Amino acid sequence: MLTETPRAEIANRLPIIMFSTLPKSPLAAAGIAAVVAVVVSVSDASVSDAFVTALPPPGHWLLMSAALVVAYVIFGIAGFGTALVASPILAYAMPVAQIVPMLALLDFGAASGNVMRNARAADMGELKRRLPAILAGSLAGGALLLHLQPDVLLRSLAWFVCGYALFSLIGPRATSRLSQAWAVPFGVLGGMFGAMFGSGGFVFAIYLTSRLERVEAMRVTQATLIGFSTLARAALFLFAGVYANASMLVTALSLVPAMIVGMWLGRHITLRLSRAQFVKAVNLVVLAAGVALLIRSH
Repeated sequence: MLTETPRAEIANRLPIIMFSTLPKSPLAAAGIAAVVAVVVSVSDASVSDAFVTALPPPGHWLLMSAALVVAYVIFGIAGFGTALVASPILAYAMPVAQIVPMLALLDFGAASGNVMRNARAADMGELKRRLPAILAGSLAGGALLLHLQPDVLLRSLAWFVCGYALFSLIGPRATSRLSQAWAVPFGVLGGMFGAMFGSGGFVFAIYLTSRLERVEAMRVTQATLIGFSTLARAALFLFAGVYANASMLVTALSLVPAMIVGMWLGRHITLRLSRAQFVKAVNLVVLAAGVALLIRSH
């Protein structure tokens, strides 16, 4: 059993230890930095003890960490999928209502890290066309949550995603690129479903794999879109007061190392893939996402 002084010392030093051991990680993300700023500013011993108390039990933390390593391996390869992969496991260890807000912080950190490594590889034309649409879709998705029952919409989306992925995997090869006119509807849909269900990245991936040729351009452009989408989502959660929950913020901070490990593994796998292999991997993840959505909608 720890005495009061060591517990307070651990609480004060934990964020510093995490940062010093991961110098090239995506920890510069604003959401995670905000959490650390709050923790470091705490000097009262009783509040420091509360920080330690807010950490999840060791068994739950190990379960969540394992789920997030796998989820961020997928994210490192495809640029999306954390909510669909990790949510079923996280639901056993934390309140369901906290999962999407917490993943928004971690996803923003992960996406920011991808962009910071090679920002010049992003396709600026695609970004300019889609970022305003994503913002509009995020706002629309938040409004729809208040007025519509999302079950029918979710089921329709799931069937569309499954059908698209199967067609891409086993159908005839496309002879031309998707028109850039589809940038706005795909951006709106991705932002909308991101805000409603915590997962809109597969919509961005469907568009980008039909538009861009270079793997690195697809990966970095996807990461930029995800970063913007999750930032908009996190801002909505912030204004709604969701991040007033200190326990969720402490849990997010404690799971950053799992996110880093998964991203590192996913990136190193991606570097060994050709464009055809990369697109196939993305379509397999899209198909898995569609199946997961179908299961979730029933």
